[in-house]
Amino acid sequence: MKRKLLSPLFICLLISCLFTSSNDSADVNDSMKKEKLESLSKRLQSGSLKTAYFASGCFWCVEAIYESIRGVEEVISGYSGGEEKNPGYNQVSMGITSHAEAVEVIYDPKIVSFEILIRAYYASQNPTTVNGQHPDFGSQYRSIIFYQSPQEKKMIEDYISKLNKSQEYDLPIATEVLPYKKFWKAEEYHQDFEKRNPSHPYVKGVSIPRLRKFQAKFKEYLK
Repeated sequence: MKRKLLSPLFICLLISCLFTSSNDSADVNDSMKKEKLESLSKRLQSGSLKTAYFASGCFWCVEAIYESIRGVEEVISGYSGGEEKNPGYNQVSMGITSHAEAVEVIYDPKIVSFEILIRAYYASQNPTTVNGQHPDFGSQYRSIIFYQSPQEKKMIEDYISKLNKSQEYDLPIATEVLPYKKFWKAEEYHQDFEKRNPSHPYVKGVSIPRLRKFQAKFKEYLK
């Protein structure tokens, strides 16, 4: 297939998720963030909160999508699905590790179920795209749902089967279904990136439109 020539603006959008400056971390209130995470950690240990892990293209987009859902307490951007220890953005974003950009979703199961999080996952992307979500492509942007129990695995596989049988898509669902092993938190400047950088070209051109498209489909579950 021939490739179309890209405009300078589109090239800017393509590369902006690959290259960014850690200077943005100056906007993060480390003290408040630490207190919140400590509180969440206690609630996780008590069992009142649960975690779920997803990968679906650039983690800036996925983080913002899940943070908009009622019952989701926190979403953390990071890396998962690979074997390398302590992966960093420079390595992952260039596709030289086996990890994918992923998010950790911390949620209240009394308010939002794992099944609803799966539904949100498929309502926020093109699930037939292999190795990426427009405009980001490569194994580091592949779609993965990580399961933490046989029950979660069955829920994921049942939903994928339902989508494939629905004929809603011309191609089969491309999501990998993998056992959860380890999540590595991304650098601080990636956390809440869309929220803290609303004027960033990638955020304006890709993240916000993707979020709004999702929210239009998922109104009843939004905060």
